[in-house]
Amino acid sequence: MPDARILGVLSGEGPARLTYLREPVAPTPEILGYAAPVPAEEVFRFSAHCEEAKCVHFADHRCNLARRIVDMMPEVTDGLPPCIIRKTCRWHRQEGRAACVRCPQIMTSNPRADEGLRRVAGVPPAPAESS
Repeated sequence: MPDARILGVLSGEGPARLTYLREPVAPTPEILGYAAPVPAEEVFRFSAHCEEAKCVHFADHRCNLARRIVDMMPEVTDGLPPCIIRKTCRWHRQEGRAACVRCPQIMTSNPRADEGLRRVAGVPPAPAESS
């Protein structure tokens, strides 16, 4: 997405938690390189303009990913996080505070996601490992 920006940086140990940036940062090759050897999507959290009908999560004039996050994930903060995109955030506009207090645990990409997170993301179950 051409308008993508880095919203924050994810913590390393334990459950993911987002440290929000004070202002959005363009994801230049140099900035993305700081994540190496880990994929940038596992280190940085990105934001972009909602693509609405072009997105697999969008139906019936709403973001179903935001709805699943609110319905299926726990709150991880008592107050609103210091978010730099709240004024324009689709999730906030649609779900309000309920989305914001869950947002710090959301990763752009999580290759180690359990079945619960895969359901939230709308991703098919992982294939069973053969022995």
